[in-house]
Amino acid sequence: MAFWNVDTLELATFRPGIMSKAEIGDDLIMVCMQIDAGKEDAGHTHPFDQCGIVLEGRIEMFVEQERRVLKASECYFIPAGSHHGWKTFDSTVKILDISSKPPQE
Repeated sequence: MAFWNVDTLELATFRPGIMSKAEIGDDLIMVCMQIDAGKEDAGHTHPFDQCGIVLEGRIEMFVEQERRVLKASECYFIPAGSHHGWKTFDSTVKILDISSKPPQE
């Protein structure tokens, strides 16, 4: 699919508390994610760049030692190999996330 409307996009269960829709190309992955309130990713790393924009709600994100609460229209960039994670507060959050596709082995 070449075009999305994030307001009407049908999302499917990805993990408990996270709904998503992904498009996977040769080099990029684009994901719209809706994350329930009170969820957290304590941190992880991966060998590819990642960036995105908050569409709705508020989410606290950290990249290495930097921590920030982001709201709608605010963006993030996570360099490859950086330890990062997030947590949601008292409402659902929707983000549009884009990452490089992991290299094939």
